[in-house]
Amino acid sequence: MENTTNKGQNRREFIKASTLAGLTASFIMAGCAQEKHSGQGRTNFKVAPIDTVRVGFVGVGHQGSNHMKNLLRIEGVEIKAICDMEEDRVQKIQQWCIDAGKPKPDGYWGDANGYKKMCQRDDIDLVYTATPWELHVPVMVEAMKNGKHAATEVPAAITLDQCWEMVETAEATNKHAVMMENCCYDRMELMTLNMVRQGVLGELLHATCGYMHDLRWHKLSRDYYWHMWRLQHSIKRNGDLYPTHGLGPVAQCMNINRGNQFDYLISESTKTRGLNLYAAEKYGPDDPLAKQKYALGDIVTTMIRTVGGETINITHATNDPRPYSRDYMVQGTKGLVRKYPEQLAYYEGMSEGEKWQEFEKLREQFEHPLWKDMEEMSKGAGHGGMDFIEDFRLIQALRKGTPMDMDVYDAAAWSAVSPLSEQSIAQNGRPVKFPDFTRGKWKTNPPLGIVRLA
Repeated sequence: MENTTNKGQNRREFIKASTLAGLTASFIMAGCAQEKHSGQGRTNFKVAPIDTVRVGFVGVGHQGSNHMKNLLRIEGVEIKAICDMEEDRVQKIQQWCIDAGKPKPDGYWGDANGYKKMCQRDDIDLVYTATPWELHVPVMVEAMKNGKHAATEVPAAITLDQCWEMVETAEATNKHAVMMENCCYDRMELMTLNMVRQGVLGELLHATCGYMHDLRWHKLSRDYYWHMWRLQHSIKRNGDLYPTHGLGPVAQCMNINRGNQFDYLISESTKTRGLNLYAAEKYGPDDPLAKQKYALGDIVTTMIRTVGGETINITHATNDPRPYSRDYMVQGTKGLVRKYPEQLAYYEGMSEGEKWQEFEKLREQFEHPLWKDMEEMSKGAGHGGMDFIEDFRLIQALRKGTPMDMDVYDAAAWSAVSPLSEQSIAQNGRPVKFPDFTRGKWKTNPPLGIVRLA
């Protein structure tokens, strides 16, 4: 007679061993990427003050144009050159400069290598890019290798190799490489950071965040994005493609790269339906966009665990109807704050019973100094003013010779969620470990302070 007990035990042992082997493989995958890279990392990197920051800008479409409006309002900025594939966009920005009483910047257009020619100029201090995602790192690397500081729209990188190339180039050239995450400067997020620094929420435990934005029209419009570049990522990739809007403010609260670190993540995605349904409704069921196979799941859910023991849930959802949300919530041992659809807070000893407090009523007590200092000057700027504040802080750091609020290690760690989530989903939700882009400096790097205008 067959020994069924031993058979069951052997089967369980086999499953356990296979599972452990799979988990080990996942962690090794990221670990091997770490072993290929050496360096010392750097702490609170800063450069000598630059009195007038001379800027070359690459990609002046939708968000690029918004940044140009801000830069034209900031003292100590001179726009030297504009680069874009479309001539009319370059000419539009040149006219804006003239209308603002500034010199007309030189223009580069119609050449995929135009940014390289621009980066070779000797009259530029900062190259700022708002190109399609896959070009962010190539533009930044070209800028740094030619002696310029680099700033980019989000996400900074879309692969781990790009993350490492960005970090190592910044270190080798002694240049800044900054990802311009505007949501870190939103009013409530900065106010939350101020509350965290004052200990109001106690020891942090958990956060939720994400990017939930109905982008069906944007992705499937044949006119909105140049050559429909953003849709190509939904066709080819399945992961959290746009994590930094929600994650950046949370990472700052949790001192990521500054006393704490992302340890590993686990990601899963749903089936994909929204883009096909919308394309069929908009263009008809026989249109190629309606029949296209899309890799991106409609909803991607990621959980990160930090070395410090906190957890972060991130949601990416851009293919279905919904109001805009970043699902922002930060929970500590003494209370929590939340945003979307309302801005509310609850903290023990100061909130009444178990009732939420309206966040607006806490502003006098906990408003971040940057918003106190810059509310008036940021009025009318994009996304409620936070875009102006982020651009101002970039220029201010260069002009004063102070460290950036967000450095190259933040750009790499926050952006790395995208390729790591793709790995995890491809491995049926197995955990994948984060590389340590700081090479150990996160253990001693000081947390981001509460900065002011002056």
